[in-house]
Amino acid sequence: MNVKIIVGAIVIVAGIVLSAVNFVQSNVEYGDFATAAQTGKKIQVKGEWVRDMESRFDAEKAQFSFYLKDDNNKVVRVVLEGARPNNFELATSVVAKGRMAGAEFHATEVLTKCPSKYEGNAEAVKKTL
Repeated sequence: MNVKIIVGAIVIVAGIVLSAVNFVQSNVEYGDFATAAQTGKKIQVKGEWVRDMESRFDAEKAQFSFYLKDDNNKVVRVVLEGARPNNFELATSVVAKGRMAGAEFHATEVLTKCPSKYEGNAEAVKKTL
């Protein structure tokens, strides 16, 4: 057999395998804090920022921490490696990606959903029609 064909086939198979591994690692499913504690896997937890509990940035450790209430009303302290996300104080909901470490959820990424400036009052629109 031709050496070029064998090397080409090996490169293609290696690319497919690396792509599959990368996809499996980046595929993070949604759940709640109970699921995160049970599985120990990286998971996305959607919830609401508990504004009346402490949130702070520790400059020495470069960590931002806050409390998040998931869809089952369980409140857990979330520790994010990095700074506070933009528009965090305006967030209507928060998604934290990470895993449980003891009683805390250690996030690698925090996404915020802010109210849209394009959302209008549906009742006002109905009255004009």
